[in-house]
Amino acid sequence: MTSYDVIIVGAGHGGAQAAIALRQQGFTGSIAMIGRDPLPPYERPPLSKEYLSGDKPFERLLIRPEAFWTEKEVTLHLGKAVTRIDPEAHQVTLSGGETMGYGKLIWSAGGNARRLSCSGGNLEGVHAVRDKADVDTLMAELAEGRRRIVVIGGGYIGLEAAAVLRKLGCEVVLIESLDRVLSRVAGEDLSRFYEAEHRAQGVDLRLGVGVECLQGDGTRVTGVELTNGEVVPCDAVVVGIGIVPAVGPLIDAGAAGANGVDVDEFCHTSLPDIYAIGDCAAHANGHAGGAVIRLESVQNANDMATTAARSICGAPVPYEAFPWFWSNQYDLRLQTAGISSGHDATVLRGDPAERSFSVVYLKDGRILAIDAVNRTKDYVQGRKLIEARTQVDAGEVADAERPLKELM
Repeated sequence: MTSYDVIIVGAGHGGAQAAIALRQQGFTGSIAMIGRDPLPPYERPPLSKEYLSGDKPFERLLIRPEAFWTEKEVTLHLGKAVTRIDPEAHQVTLSGGETMGYGKLIWSAGGNARRLSCSGGNLEGVHAVRDKADVDTLMAELAEGRRRIVVIGGGYIGLEAAAVLRKLGCEVVLIESLDRVLSRVAGEDLSRFYEAEHRAQGVDLRLGVGVECLQGDGTRVTGVELTNGEVVPCDAVVVGIGIVPAVGPLIDAGAAGANGVDVDEFCHTSLPDIYAIGDCAAHANGHAGGAVIRLESVQNANDMATTAARSICGAPVPYEAFPWFWSNQYDLRLQTAGISSGHDATVLRGDPAERSFSVVYLKDGRILAIDAVNRTKDYVQGRKLIEARTQVDAGEVADAERPLKELM
């Protein structure tokens, strides 16, 4: 049986950064990275944007050149999944039956695209946007002339995919069961702005209606039946309704966790010598009032990876990274700082009609978060106010001509 000092499960952003951080911290032991994807670590966010649009080739998505991993003595086991963990024996079992031993284990398996539970969800032509293979299949169908696309889900993935598909000349209908897009992560001002932008770009938005089932010809999807009885004809469907944390083997091994797997401030799970990072790791976050949450972002995955690596190297530093996100749609650059959950007031800063504005989220007069659309200075200065936990006057925040830094 092959054994490694550290096994990293997952070859995405978090897994790659964990290996990089271990070497940067001076770790000289053996490292293995196990990934379900047959490809070396690559960036995922561009899949629904620059890669789908054809603006960025796959080689530019690689987190490091493939030779880098050999140079850093990181052994890649690609196209394999961990199906079982034995925490007492410090062993993992892979999908092919192979067993490996570990000294420390970093779980960075992320999540699986949430699938539709209704009938027809397994028809050909129904796509997720989670890995390169997903997008390659969709791109091949577009090249075959399948241009009528239904996007299910009005979150960032769905909206980004809709924007690129419109750029490629597709007919796009977007279905969101709630009464506005981005309703789980943003205030109404931002939601209504993006709805108007997508409609102006030719996206047919259907809000407040769900999916009853997908219709097909026996093999391939041909339409989406909505809960109001309407049937939307289509050539393909893109499903963007979130992820299911990929933590089954951890939970089966006895790790604590309900929504993902629970970790402490050093990203350690309840199992000995096992850490968890990234999308699947539920942690108490000070920027969310101490609530236990999962953050699905590259920033979170990278920062947690560094936290776990420092702990393994004997120089633990608690995870207190500041949360930030971004989204590119059409010519709009959205930058978000902080976490808006729990806010009791919002302040609109600037005019959405000018396509450059910010939405500021307050709690008891303190800035919790900011969404800045084509307004980078607000994002940078607002972030500093959030980190400083600054008390502000809503009227002064609303004055778009006054730099936010003056409120410090």
